Amino acid sequence: MARIHRYSLTLDWTGNRGNGTSGYRDYDRGHRLSAAGKLPIAGSSDPAFLGDAAAWNPEELLVASLVACHQLWFLHLAAEAGVIVTAYRDEPLGEMTEAADGGGQFTRVILRPCVDVDGVVEWDVITALHERAHQLCFIARSVNFPVLCEARQAAT
Repeated sequence: MARIHRYSLTLDWTGNRGNGTSGYRDYDRGHRLSAAGKLPIAGSSDPAFLGDAAAWNPEELLVASLVACHQLWFLHLAAEAGVIVTAYRDEPLGEMTEAADGGGQFTRVILRPCVDVDGVVEWDVITALHERAHQLCFIARSVNFPVLCEARQAAT
């Protein structure tokens, strides 16, 4: 039987300068994401859409969700396989195409994980763990664009 998981949070718009949305340039895109028992996240839109470059934007959060999901699955699978991961780093790249009407969509995200392991582990084992993590990632399975995984070998 399938289990249902629910995720609840709150978004509060913090960008009212006193006149609400009286004009496109008359309000900030700032908002705060919060959930019970967690530190809030300051959000905004991408600077290309008049957002605050110092705050997380929805596009970055989508890429962050994909990379974190993959990493968590990989670590789980590595532990099950007896592979001792000592460091994990990923520098993903998300690509979004803006349409003429102002909308748009992600066209792909490339994950580029690099792990350090204790002992000697064949590269085939690492890539197989990444492939399985990619197959199991809840977020990657939920999006309608390609999520590629280009695992990199750690420098020796």
